Amino acid sequence: MNAQSAYERGKALSEQVNPGMEDALAARYDALVPGLSRMVVEVPYGTFYSRGTVDEKTRLLSTIAALTALGGQTAPQLKVNIASARAVGASREEVCEIIYQMTLYGGFPSMINAMNAAIEVFEAEDAA
Repeated sequence: MNAQSAYERGKALSEQVNPGMEDALAARYDALVPGLSRMVVEVPYGTFYSRGTVDEKTRLLSTIAALTALGGQTAPQLKVNIASARAVGASREEVCEIIYQMTLYGGFPSMINAMNAAIEVFEAEDAA
């Protein structure tokens, strides 16, 4: 890893794949939990996601797989990660295939819920 702090690495990466995320989190949560937005940028993005061992597309497709297998309660996070995966070059077909493959691990309801989240992201893309 480079000499940047975990926060600096996380900020750069989060702005690349999810611009404005820290500000949106701060506006929603920091009054209740001061520093939550910075922690999200620093820990997952700056410490885990920025390791560089796998490319962003692979990391995001893996995240989509995990969130799909976890079930329907992850729909908001799935949408964010699907949009981020699309932003770094994942095709709709790749996203849907990863979701479909998780039928074996999360079951049909989880796959259907994730597919519905993907459809919402794709519809938003088409509308933009």
